[in-house]
Amino acid sequence: MTDERRGLGAGAVVGVILILVGILVLVAQQLDFDWGADAWPLYVVASGVALLAIGLTQSQGGGLTMAGSIISVVGLILLYQNLTDHWESWAYAWALVGPGGSGLGMLLTGTRDGNRKMARDGFWMVLTGFVIFAVGFIFFEGVIGISGDRLPLPDWFLPVIIIGLGLVVLVRGFMSGGRAAEDEVSEATPSGDDAEAD
Repeated sequence: MTDERRGLGAGAVVGVILILVGILVLVAQQLDFDWGADAWPLYVVASGVALLAIGLTQSQGGGLTMAGSIISVVGLILLYQNLTDHWESWAYAWALVGPGGSGLGMLLTGTRDGNRKMARDGFWMVLTGFVIFAVGFIFFEGVIGISGDRLPLPDWFLPVIIIGLGLVVLVRGFMSGGRAAEDEVSEATPSGDDAEAD
């Protein structure tokens, strides 16, 4: 008897997609959404959500899950930019796609499969994406004023953000350094069979 996980059938996947599309249409109706000029990014979001749903319902769907999460994040960013005409935000919003979207896919896949390492790595990628986004937002909107108006930031704000970023990197370095040391010790320690052979 094999212990392979089976994905849901095609009917279940279509059902999930229809439910999500129905919720999206209902929300758009309540917000009086213009389906002409405003709607095109929703097609990107819908295709990403469809891939995400298919990936999560298949036993070997990790690649589809990651692709779906990346496409969904791109669609949401495009939706925001289309509604606000704030296209300059690509200068820092890419971080939500690169490490953020792919990390979200890894986090979801690892959580579904019970793979703690993949889920942890995905979480750190999502966190890294948000940190890069926040630093980019502060730099491009607060320091440079890429959108035309600079954010009114106090003088101490930027140094505090840099210190916080340094603390995150430092903690991450300690955590990965500890794991590397444990791996070296476990590789250097002979197993019971090796000790008996000596």
